[in-house]
Amino acid sequence: MSGPAQPLIQFLLSDIDGTLLRPDHSLSQANIDAIGQLRDAGIRFTLASSRPPRAMLHQIEALGIDLPTVAFNGGLITHPDGSVLSAHRIPRAAAEDALAMFTGKDCSVWVFADDQWLLRDLNGAYVDHERKTLGYDPVLVGNFDPYLDRIDKIVAASADHQLLKDLEAQLNPQIVGLALASRSQLYYLDVNAVAANKGSALTVLAEFLGIPLAHTAAIGDGSNDVAMFRVAGLSIAMGQGEERVRSEADHVTGSNLEDGVATAIKRYILPGLRG
Repeated sequence: MSGPAQPLIQFLLSDIDGTLLRPDHSLSQANIDAIGQLRDAGIRFTLASSRPPRAMLHQIEALGIDLPTVAFNGGLITHPDGSVLSAHRIPRAAAEDALAMFTGKDCSVWVFADDQWLLRDLNGAYVDHERKTLGYDPVLVGNFDPYLDRIDKIVAASADHQLLKDLEAQLNPQIVGLALASRSQLYYLDVNAVAANKGSALTVLAEFLGIPLAHTAAIGDGSNDVAMFRVAGLSIAMGQGEERVRSEADHVTGSNLEDGVATAIKRYILPGLRG
């Protein structure tokens, strides 16, 4: 007689923006229901985002997530009670290089430190968009110097997508070994500590849960999600993601407008139950 069914995939790590959420940042009932089906099947689920921790609280509550969640692209992993499982901040030298490179370019520059969103121009590109996404206001500062030793994330935001691609390519050789620049959206270039990536975060969480990486899955849409694609046992890209991101995944699902997460769960994860 066979034992109880065991999932081939035992843990799914999902990006939030551009993946779990629709373009208007709403959480569809289809995705909520599919994640509930994961839970019923005994498959663990949590979130990995470029967002700060407090900007994830609504999704955590709506989905009933009881596992640690990943913020700042892997820079901070926190338990549901707010205690820290893992933290990686940007080394001062890399922060100075990034801020110097972004200065004078056609982009907004933001710093996340001390649980605050810091900027020097309240009217910069995508500030209103980010305010709606995060659910709280930025703090205007004269300069970023007081925070250089404790920065969780730096963001360059611009409607010039090619500029951000160029900045990504130019900055990474300068900060290699210390930090990593990657685009979480076409219009956002994020800089995090080199250990602060979603692949490392997935590895930490799999070890914490006692689940082999071969039995993990990851789903996302941005270049910052590729790191977790490369370590997960199963990787799934959103349909609207860039071709480079889609080419790194085992499967491509529908777009976030089409509830691609729900489709992926039903097509690639739930059928993989063995008796």
